[in-house]
Amino acid sequence: MLTQQQLLGLLTDLEADYVERTTSTTKTDKFAEAICAFANDLPKHGHAGYLIVGATDGGSLSGLTVTDELLKNLAAIRSDGNVQPLPAMTVQKVVLDGGELAVVEVQPSDLPPVRYKGRVYIRTGPRRGVANEQEERILSERRVSLARSFDALPCRESTLDDMALGQFDAYRREAIAPDTIDANHRSVDEQLASLRLYDLDKRCLTHAGILLFGKNPRFFLPGAYIQYLRLPATDLTDLPDDQAEISGDLTSVVREMESRLKLLIQTKLRPVSGMQESLVPDYPEWALRELLMNAVMHRNYDSNSPIRCYAFSDHIEIMSPGGLYGEATPENFPTRNSYRNPVIAEAMKSLGFVNRFGYGVQRAQRLLADNGNPPARFDFDANSVLVRVYLRPE
Repeated sequence: MLTQQQLLGLLTDLEADYVERTTSTTKTDKFAEAICAFANDLPKHGHAGYLIVGATDGGSLSGLTVTDELLKNLAAIRSDGNVQPLPAMTVQKVVLDGGELAVVEVQPSDLPPVRYKGRVYIRTGPRRGVANEQEERILSERRVSLARSFDALPCRESTLDDMALGQFDAYRREAIAPDTIDANHRSVDEQLASLRLYDLDKRCLTHAGILLFGKNPRFFLPGAYIQYLRLPATDLTDLPDDQAEISGDLTSVVREMESRLKLLIQTKLRPVSGMQESLVPDYPEWALRELLMNAVMHRNYDSNSPIRCYAFSDHIEIMSPGGLYGEATPENFPTRNSYRNPVIAEAMKSLGFVNRFGYGVQRAQRLLADNGNPPARFDFDANSVLVRVYLRPE
């Protein structure tokens, strides 16, 4: 973050286009638009942009008292899923003579264009607004040299014919604002590129495009499936009652797994308090769902290993290829997380599989506790994350 001297310099530098000042503390949309614009970095500064709350356009302090609630609201913009892909940002309170400031530092994104509620915001000089088609294309082409995540890289063997374009059209209507679609005059490949699903330079789909809407993702990514087993007891060597390799585009895979998880859940009449009884499931459905979504979102798709979902008589195991990623460690999990697959994470949010980022595991643990189940147990190694969910005791 900025030193106090650097911050004072930004307050008085009224020509800098990587700084936005505001006295408002409640205009969340304006905050998010500014964060989106800085993440896109259309002027190609290559360094952070700053949203300074508590300063006037002229650079003087408004006398704001920065509250914990304001800092939490600013930080929540990163994880509420409306800015996609997730921006790299930090929030800090700074105390100066004459008042306090809340400062949001936003790093340029490796995966432009970044959208807020389906619109791409940019800054050009003092102006902040919605990008036009040419400006979006500039951002899309810039991503080629910046992309670092596997899902954003080109799948060189693929072509546009390998995508189910009807499914993409339905997704596009969820991911992009209606007025942007209505004004759209771009070709299909340019539309795909703006959502990080197509590489305009290599003329091929990205890995995310293949996984999300490909006609046959396993042809290009052999490990892109879920191995499902339902076993009669607790031994993996037992003859399974049911087994399947569930593959296809991610939406189809997730929908089928949701159906199979529902079939695993048995509801019984159980005592809840005193002489009262109630129908209680042996597993909370939404806890299993959250853990499955976590595995699908964070797995390493460069691996030839599938996700494993094994249902034993007393517990369910979900194993995701790829260890913890980025800032996440066994010590800080699940309160810290990084996104191995930001494009897929964005799509899962737009498709309604994920409601909010960074809270899935914590929500699952709470649902398990509320249902009377033991907490889920996580085992980590360099190549996988394994979670065990145990049956609710009688």
